[in-house]
Amino acid sequence: MQVIKDVIIIFLVSLPIVFLFRKINMPSIVGFLIAGIFIGPYGFKWISEIHSIEVLAEIGVVLLLFTIGLEVSISKLSQMKKLLTIGGGMQVLVTLSLSALFFYFLNLPLEKCIFFGMLISLSSTAIVLRLLSEKNELNAPHGKIALGILIFQDLAIVPMMLLLPILGAGEDLSVTLVLIKLGTALVFLVVTVLVSKFIMPKLLFQLAKMQSREAFIIGVILLILGTAYLTEMIGLSFALGAFIAGLVLSETEFSHQVTAEILPFKDAFNSLFFVSIGLLLDYSFVAKYPLIIIALVFGLIFFKATVIFVITILMKYPSRVAIISGITLAQIGEFSFVLAQGGNRFNLIGENDYSAFLAASIFTMLLTPLLMQIAPKLAVKMQDKIKDKHGEVPDKVKLKDHVIIAGFGINGQNIARVLRETGIRYVIIDLNPETVKQKRKEKETIFFGDITRREVLEEAYIKEANTIVFTISDPYSTRIGLQIAKSLNPEVYTIIRTRFINEVEELIKLGADEVIPEEFETSLQIFTKVLQKYHIPVNIIMRMSNILRSESYQLLRKDPSAIQSLSHLDKILAEGVTEIYYVEDSNSFINKTLSEINFRALTGATIISILRDGTNINNPAGEEKILSKDNLIIYGTHNSVDKAIDLLDSKK
Repeated sequence: MQVIKDVIIIFLVSLPIVFLFRKINMPSIVGFLIAGIFIGPYGFKWISEIHSIEVLAEIGVVLLLFTIGLEVSISKLSQMKKLLTIGGGMQVLVTLSLSALFFYFLNLPLEKCIFFGMLISLSSTAIVLRLLSEKNELNAPHGKIALGILIFQDLAIVPMMLLLPILGAGEDLSVTLVLIKLGTALVFLVVTVLVSKFIMPKLLFQLAKMQSREAFIIGVILLILGTAYLTEMIGLSFALGAFIAGLVLSETEFSHQVTAEILPFKDAFNSLFFVSIGLLLDYSFVAKYPLIIIALVFGLIFFKATVIFVITILMKYPSRVAIISGITLAQIGEFSFVLAQGGNRFNLIGENDYSAFLAASIFTMLLTPLLMQIAPKLAVKMQDKIKDKHGEVPDKVKLKDHVIIAGFGINGQNIARVLRETGIRYVIIDLNPETVKQKRKEKETIFFGDITRREVLEEAYIKEANTIVFTISDPYSTRIGLQIAKSLNPEVYTIIRTRFINEVEELIKLGADEVIPEEFETSLQIFTKVLQKYHIPVNIIMRMSNILRSESYQLLRKDPSAIQSLSHLDKILAEGVTEIYYVEDSNSFINKTLSEINFRALTGATIISILRDGTNINNPAGEEKILSKDNLIIYGTHNSVDKAIDLLDSKK
């Protein structure tokens, strides 16, 4: 009963806090941490026994690692191999090594130095990805860098967990011993993966054949916990087994359904995990050593941000992207808490060290939303003090009356292809050094540079440009680039692609001539298809679309009562329409007369004309036969025309 009471208290306190945090655009994870701090044994003491909550929280970690395994498919990893291997690999290795070296100089045992380095090397996947998604920056350069590094960190948790029992063995740590034990663990791991890969898909197939949702869910949970228990038995961990189960299932056809079924459980138990972290924060320890905690918090943030900044610069990204990437990943991650709890069991971390680490880590998490909010502005200010290297336009001939394309994703590539075919000169600016290198080999007019830098736009001859098109997935960079472009050339025509309609107004105020929100373009495509289904004339559909676009989509942004341009559509729908039906060779009505078909009586529509071999048969008589390749001009109400087409299609 105590467990149920504690869970009720957690959810009762968490809901209003999460609601409040959503209102102020803060991630719910931060709300869970604060909820735990308030209700824990060091707060209001509404929950004093946290062992049972930790058990539930461990289930949350198991489900979290399982879903990460589902999402991290081998094909996805291959697409991000450079960011994973170079960005993620260097970040974990450098952060771990420098941290371990620092603690080694403090005369700590080597195994503890390595353990502390592992704790510091990980960042929060849950918080960072949530914030990047809400800011629409997952596809921005710093978003892609963060995603690559975070995925590598999530994968790195596997060998780190393998190392815990080795580091905590209590023996003198030697390279040979580590390699032998790690090799033994890896053999067991490979065997577990192979057995899981052979058994899991077959079991899921049998569960799916039962066509029972309950059986499928129970079976999936059994596979997760069974694999987790197996890895625990061979000396590894529950969470590692869950990751293996997810990775194996990610390559099967059942992965999407499994994700849909497990996601609600994962979210519920994950909330318990983050609340359980907050429960452990000792106020008295923070009050006793405030300077140490402050030094740890800002020391960790500065250290991690600096390491990631240097690595990003080495990957040839500009300083602005490097600064934002560093600040984005400067916190301690949720898996560090998992490692810390494991280290506690193996006596790798003392009570005071654990309390200090816990307090400092929680505060880095709490500061993350604020740091990510100020990161773009700070990066723009700091980049002026750093002389970034950028490329030059491959064509040395001075450009004039040309188009500048900012960003070379799918939209940028399509624009370039059309301009190339029509003979309009253009130049591309992109932040991905690999893309620039590859496209230059293909003789594309592209160079490396940050659109928020004045000198980069000047290199692209912005003062002589006719048009500049922003296709990048970075709202803040787009706004800065737009302002600089307009300041250098007030007459340049600016077209901006954005994701959401709430960004349109601000961009127009900043001087954008045309803003194309993907959200609206999708809605236009949908309403076009709907109107076509009701046989609205093409010219009416095109006119409605043009009205929406010409007024910067104001009609769809206003209150419905203010929209008057569409009020006459109900009259159009009430009137008759005309539709053309092409008679294919397979049509069963071929060589039958209109009287035999009883066309008008069955449908209420009239065939007013038949186009046949270039001739027009007006008002065809009942004896007129339908022939192959005829074009039947059908007139009637929307309903009757639909019935006519259904009739003509019914006996194909």
